[in-house]
This record gives sequence, C-alpha cells and structure tokens, in this order.
Amino acid sequence: MTSGSRSGRVRMVDVAQRAGVGTITVSRALRTPQQVSQEVRERVLAAMEATGYVPNLAAGTLKSQRSRVVAAIVPTLRNTIFAETVEGLADGLREHGLQLLIASSGYSLEAEESILLNLLGQQPVAVVLTGIAHAPRVRSMLRSRGLPVVETWDLCDDPIDRAVGFSNLEAARRMTLALADRGYRRIAFAGAPPQLEHRAAQRLAGYRQAMAELGRAAQIITLDDLGVTFASGERAVGQLLARKRPPDAVFFVNDVVAFGAAQACLRLGVAVPGQLAIAGFGDFELARASNPPLTTVRIPGEQIGRTTARLIVERLDAGDLPLAGLERVVDLGFEIVSRESA
Repeated sequence: MTSGSRSGRVRMVDVAQRAGVGTITVSRALRTPQQVSQEVRERVLAAMEATGYVPNLAAGTLKSQRSRVVAAIVPTLRNTIFAETVEGLADGLREHGLQLLIASSGYSLEAEESILLNLLGQQPVAVVLTGIAHAPRVRSMLRSRGLPVVETWDLCDDPIDRAVGFSNLEAARRMTLALADRGYRRIAFAGAPPQLEHRAAQRLAGYRQAMAELGRAAQIITLDDLGVTFASGERAVGQLLARKRPPDAVFFVNDVVAFGAAQACLRLGVAVPGQLAIAGFGDFELARASNPPLTTVRIPGEQIGRTTARLIVERLDAGDLPLAGLERVVDLGFEIVSRESA
C-alpha cells in the first residue's frame, strides 16, 4: 500500500499519483463527479480502492479525527417502512453518547455506494446498511476500513462485519402457507421488480417456494414503483381484478402497498376478504389503521434498531480484538399476524 506520511495514512496525492491525475481532479471526482468524465472517475475510485484511501471531508472543521457519529443508509424515508428501525437505532445509540447520521439511497446500489463514500468522509465510528446486497466496491471498501459495520433487515452467512434481521424468504413462505391454511386457493403475490430490490426478491422466492409446495400455479404482479406508495397498491388491485380468473387472495410485498390496495377495494366496493383477501408485510402502524386491519408479517423493526446499536457499542468496546468471541449474525425472527383482511 502506498503511504504518504509517517503515520501510514494515505493522502489524496497518493491517489492522484496512482490514477495519473492531479489532486484537484481527485477532489472534483469525489465532491462534484459531474465535472469529470466517467473514465476519470473510475480511475480515481480504482486508485482509492487499491490504496485504501477514504477522504476526510470533515477535515478543517473537526478538531478530532474521531467523531461520535454512526452513519446509516436506508432505501427510503418516504414512509414508515424503516421508521421503527431508525428510531430504535437512534435511541440505542443516544444512550451511549452516539449520534445517528442518516441518508437515503432510493433503493439504488449505485447511490448507496456514492453516499457511503461521502459519509465515510465524515469519519463515522460505525456504519449501518440496509440489506446484504451492495455494489461490489462497498464490501471491500468497508472491510479495508476496519469500521464496525452492521447490515440490517436480512441475514447472510458472511456479513461484511455483523448482521441483524430475519429471513425474508422464510417469512414470505410462511405467510403464503398461512393464507392457504385459511382456505384460499388462488394466491397471488405483488412485489417490486426482483432485480431491483434484494429483499423483495427474497420474498418472491419464499412465495414461489410455498406455491410449489402446495402444487399450485404462481400469480405475480410486478409493481412499477418498488411498492413504496399507496397508489401502487391501487394499480395492482385493478390488474388483478381484470384477470379472467382473479385470485381470491393477494400477498403484498409490504404494508404500504397492501394498505393502498385495501383502500382501493373499499372505494370500488370490492369486499375484503369476501371477494379478495389481502395480506401485507411489516406490521407497520398503518396495518392496524387499515379498513379492514391487515393480516401481515410482523417484523421486529425497533428491536432490529436497538440490537444494531448494541452490536455497534459492543464492537467499539472490543477495539482491535478479533470477532471470534462476538455474535456475527443475529436472527430476530418474525411473526404471522392474523387480522380481518385475510
């Protein structure tokens, strides 16, 4: 590794030399990427990865290189999907004198990578990511940095550092089987494009697995906006009811879109669950406020946040000690909640 100082800290000039550009170009590639070509930015990013350099964007404004900030990236701030997790995380960190810096990636892995690069420049003490699917550089960038990292809302055998969440696949499988146990025969699934959202892909896989176990044909509606608006649920209901043989139950990828579907049925005079049963995912507050209240998968959102905070504090207290004695993957499980909608 190139070293630009006696302390071994890599400097911007080292990145510039490796990329074959000037330091001003490196700065522009990081702060205003639209001012440089894609080819130059790729060279700069490759040089950063090779040298392990992370820009200190807070230099000159902070007296200490060590902050008390934990950086977190969630896919959206538009609705309540991740609100309980963020609240639990913030509360848990605050109890230990840590503050949360949060950003939204808009469900884009490329945006997550770019945001992470800038957040690391603020010298956080830890990083929290949503899910386990990331752009290729993210994993190597964080592992080389050596920061405590917690991936949330999903599980895997080899997290970047640590992971806390539940099995999206098994939760969707169990919900689909629960609908079948209640007597529904033609069960459809409405979810985000699986190639755009890993957790949605896992839920779709769980639904498909359950339908295969039941020996029934899958019916799938692909939502056009990742299922983060009420309107997407309304559109899905229209598509399902227009089919020659409509389903008698539909399992939505989350409570937001399920809520929109239930309210659309109310306006259209479609009896729920008499004509169309509806199930969601998340057990957010609006699931209980829906008319009728939603059958759903209860996710321990706040507990995910608080457990994440505990893992971060535990990791910080461990310092440079190996992770061998620490729990790397925490499965908090889920619960099927039966209400009037199905």
